[in-house]
Amino acid sequence: MLKPDYPILTERLHLRPYTLDDFDALYDIHSRPEVARYLYWGARDPDEVREALEKKIRSSVLADEGDALQLAVVLPETGALVGDVVLFWTSREHRQGEVGYIFHPDHGGRGYATEASVVMLRLGFEGLGLHRVVGRLDGRNAASARVLERLGMRREAHLVQNEMVKGEWTDEVIYAMLEDEWRVRQAG
Repeated sequence: MLKPDYPILTERLHLRPYTLDDFDALYDIHSRPEVARYLYWGARDPDEVREALEKKIRSSVLADEGDALQLAVVLPETGALVGDVVLFWTSREHRQGEVGYIFHPDHGGRGYATEASVVMLRLGFEGLGLHRVVGRLDGRNAASARVLERLGMRREAHLVQNEMVKGEWTDEVIYAMLEDEWRVRQAG
C-alpha cells in the first residue's frame, strides 16, 4: 500500500490529491481537442470531466494492483492546476507499474511533465517497491516520447498499427525503466 504525504513538493511544483474545486481547471484541460489528440478519449464535455474528476478524487492511495494514483499538479505561487500525473499499479506479483501525464498546452515545454513524473517514478520504485515501470504512448506523440526519454526510460517497443483509436489504426511505443536503472540514475 502507498499513501503519500501531501502535498508532494518539487522545485517548482506541488502534487496533491484532486478536489471538487478543480473542476473548472480540469475542464479547461480535458475539453481541448489538442490535449486529447493522442489519448483514447476525445475532448470531454462537462459531464465527462465531472465523472473523470470524481474518479481522480478517489485515486489518492495505491491499496492494491489495479489501482491508480492520480495527482493534480499545481503551481505553488498561484495554485493554478497545470496538469496531472498518474501511477498505475499494474501487477503485484511482477512488481510492475505505469506512469502517465496530461498537461495544459499553455504550460507545455517548461519541463513540468518531466519534473512531476520523476515524483511518480520515485513513488513507484521507492514507495511501492516496483521492479519495472513503463510509459506507453501513441507513436505520433513526439513530445511525450521526449518526456519519457528525459526521465531516463528506454524505448523498448514500437508496435505498428496495434490499436484502433478514434477510428484509425495507431502505433504504440513503449518505454520502460527498471528499479536498478532508477537507483543508478538517482545515485549519479
